[in-house]
Amino acid sequence: MDTIERSEKEVLQGSLRGTVLLPQDADYEGARKIWNAMIDRRPAMIVRCAGAADVRTAVDFARERGLPLAVRGGGHNIAGSALVNDGLVIDLSGMRSVQVAPHRQRAWVEGGALLRDVDHETQAYGLATPLGINSTTGVGGLTLGGGFGWLTRKHGLAVDNLVSADIVTAGGERLHVDRDHYPDLFWAIRGGGGNFGVVTTFEFALHPVGPLVTAGLIVFPFGQARSLLRSYRDYVEALDDNVSVWAVLRGAPPLPFLPESVHGSGIVALAFFSPLPPDQVQDALDTVRSFGTPLGEHVGAVPYAAWQQAFDPLLVPPARNYWKSHNFNTLSDAAIDVVIDYAGRLPSTQSEIFLGLIGGAANTRAPEETAYPHRKALYAMNVHTRWDTPNEDAGCLAWAREFFKAAAPHAAGGVYINFLNEDEVDRIAEAYGPNYERLRQVKAQYDPNNLFRANQNIRPA
Repeated sequence: MDTIERSEKEVLQGSLRGTVLLPQDADYEGARKIWNAMIDRRPAMIVRCAGAADVRTAVDFARERGLPLAVRGGGHNIAGSALVNDGLVIDLSGMRSVQVAPHRQRAWVEGGALLRDVDHETQAYGLATPLGINSTTGVGGLTLGGGFGWLTRKHGLAVDNLVSADIVTAGGERLHVDRDHYPDLFWAIRGGGGNFGVVTTFEFALHPVGPLVTAGLIVFPFGQARSLLRSYRDYVEALDDNVSVWAVLRGAPPLPFLPESVHGSGIVALAFFSPLPPDQVQDALDTVRSFGTPLGEHVGAVPYAAWQQAFDPLLVPPARNYWKSHNFNTLSDAAIDVVIDYAGRLPSTQSEIFLGLIGGAANTRAPEETAYPHRKALYAMNVHTRWDTPNEDAGCLAWAREFFKAAAPHAAGGVYINFLNEDEVDRIAEAYGPNYERLRQVKAQYDPNNLFRANQNIRPA
């Protein structure tokens, strides 16, 4: 073992409650693995932080020694920016505390928490905040990129419900930011990603939700996709904010309500969600059913926390993952035809194309109100390519990139920053749109030397 590394570790470890790992340590190999198995990086040092003081110490340590720095939250991280070769990783995955003040309808969430942690605590009081659609998603990364999910049409994006945050900056300052304190920095972290520091605590506004909601799947055969998606498009463009319907095109999983004969065959699944009870959305359910002849369905009253976990089995590690994404303000017939063409020749049994419905309350704000600018986007279309072995890489990557190129002429031009891969640096300005130059100015103020650059990076002005 290198004596310099050992001495550096001892210096840092003596200042922490958490743990420092070097490549020679027993837990290092497990600590450097992340959700996307395509990412294989070897940090020089991983700091498993136990609190905000540890984060500040680690930031100072990296800055003073000129070490490349990455920040790891608790979730998926498709781009792999949670790891950096030969540098220091600040690992927040042990910081998962969630504190709820039910009468104030507020929650304070540590930077390494998962959605399931928030749901567990807030649903004890029949409360929730708009986050994502998988309970294994990290709250930090999702929120810093904007954050949308089942509650977005009713209550807005995650950043629209962010009341304040505690952040450690590149200079080692610990700042509490909100609309009245460091408002420029508070604006920037609401969609600007991890470019401005390490958020150790998020404060969210909560809303009465659940514990029961109406949710489930209505599944149609792929042969009905064209007429079904056109009916779906026409329906959701005037949809009530209390209802959300996402469309997923993939091979049929072995769901118990589907005939065994269709398992593995092509389907279009419409995921229905409403915070209202079933009797209040029966007309909406009947309309969605009428788009075609379903193979089967399972929709009804379900605990909100359970619905948040319904798609978790589709994202279990380890697997190789590659995403390509477009925003759409509307779906033309030509766009639907492209989706159907490529969904008809998926490169693996785990791959899928989904249309995540946004709109509603998320689109009532001005583009410049938060760093997240896409306030006209009705859909975020994500091509989720997923497979198991390296020998499938070439075929899966080629399919995803070809589909992305074919869909581009029909898209709105923007993209959700959390869906970008590491090879899409050229799309970062596009992701921030009209807010990009202002973000560069804020970056220059709080991180002029670009210490926080292992991300979808905004270069200082």
